[in-house]
Amino acid sequence: MTWALVAFCILLVIKVPIALILGIISLIYIFSTGQTFLLNNISQQLFSGVQSFSLLAIPLFMLAGELMNASGITVRLIDFAKKAVGHFKGGLAYVNVIANMFLASIIGSATAQTAMMSKIMVPEMEKAGYKREFAAATTASAALLGPIIPPSMLFIIYAVGAGVSVNDMFMAGVLPGILLALSFIILIMILGIKSNYPRSAKAEFQDVLKAFARIIPALLVPLSIILGTISGVFTATESAAVACVVAIFVGKFFYGELEFRKFPGLLINATIATAVVTLLMSTASMFGWILAFERIPQTIVEVMGGISSNPLVFLLLVNIFLLITGIFLDELAVMVILLPIFMPLVHSFGIDPVHFGVMLCLNATIGLLTPPVGAGLFIASSVGDVKMEKLIRVIIPFIFVSIIVLFLVTYIPFLTTWLPSIVNK
Repeated sequence: MTWALVAFCILLVIKVPIALILGIISLIYIFSTGQTFLLNNISQQLFSGVQSFSLLAIPLFMLAGELMNASGITVRLIDFAKKAVGHFKGGLAYVNVIANMFLASIIGSATAQTAMMSKIMVPEMEKAGYKREFAAATTASAALLGPIIPPSMLFIIYAVGAGVSVNDMFMAGVLPGILLALSFIILIMILGIKSNYPRSAKAEFQDVLKAFARIIPALLVPLSIILGTISGVFTATESAAVACVVAIFVGKFFYGELEFRKFPGLLINATIATAVVTLLMSTASMFGWILAFERIPQTIVEVMGGISSNPLVFLLLVNIFLLITGIFLDELAVMVILLPIFMPLVHSFGIDPVHFGVMLCLNATIGLLTPPVGAGLFIASSVGDVKMEKLIRVIIPFIFVSIIVLFLVTYIPFLTTWLPSIVNK
């Protein structure tokens, strides 16, 4: 196993894709230890990693996001947010958070939102008088809402790996997502008082109503997902298919911007994004199988159980470990690598797996902002044309606030369990 760990570190440093790393080090382990009989089961393990009906939701939600983006929804959301709150001090920063909150219910990817919103909001905020690095930091931080507010690809992957309901995970993410957004807004309010941020001209009330009316069709997509799953009319996977149908209807007949000639490109984009995720899940399944063969999860269970039998201490240790791990790995890698290790511990400590799932996803997502290899930082720095050192300095308060929310979610289970309990009555 030593050679496999050395190879893992080297491949990570030279930035080989994590899906390939997991597959390569699994093969290195097999050959370096002489356990070649394991080769007989590799194809079965690769297949079993993606053999779940719930995973069908991933390509469908990605396609729904592509369809909504092609419909011009982003511009309409920003326009409404600007008219509603742009006249407050620091108004465009609030607009950034609120627009990201709306997009989170459509796209569900922090990196995609960071790239999209950095392109739009950073120049807009700079033009209004904000520092470019603050605009980029606000955008990257608000994009963390993507994987927390449903639908969320991370929640789907966790639900499949942990054996819990995707619907429950979706419902569990609503309150933490709102809490995170409110926390960013309060932080911006405090920073705005200190730095005297600019404000936009106040829009007339009828203009706000018109802007809201323009986004109502777009809101049909997340509403169809949430209301459908809450009512039990369809599953989370079926809701993804419904979301695609609604997105086509809205984009074509309400907004008139979705052209059928764009469909091949949209399908290709959704296919490529899905292939990246499924390849990662396949190789992660093989890697988890190797870990189980070496009894590594069981060993970790015994060690952590020996440290303390208190579940609150365990959750603290997990959070610290994940915050450190997130510095080096992206959120998907953290999820698929560590899930097989943590789940036996979760069950042995009697922790609600849905509550733990939201905590794990939020923690893994915060890693997108942590230097030196946070993907969100690199995207915001590149797309927003901001020097990395300036961006890191400005984003620290947002990371601090995110960690506060993480610990609130960790130690107040009500925030994650209340909505699922209401839905399941």
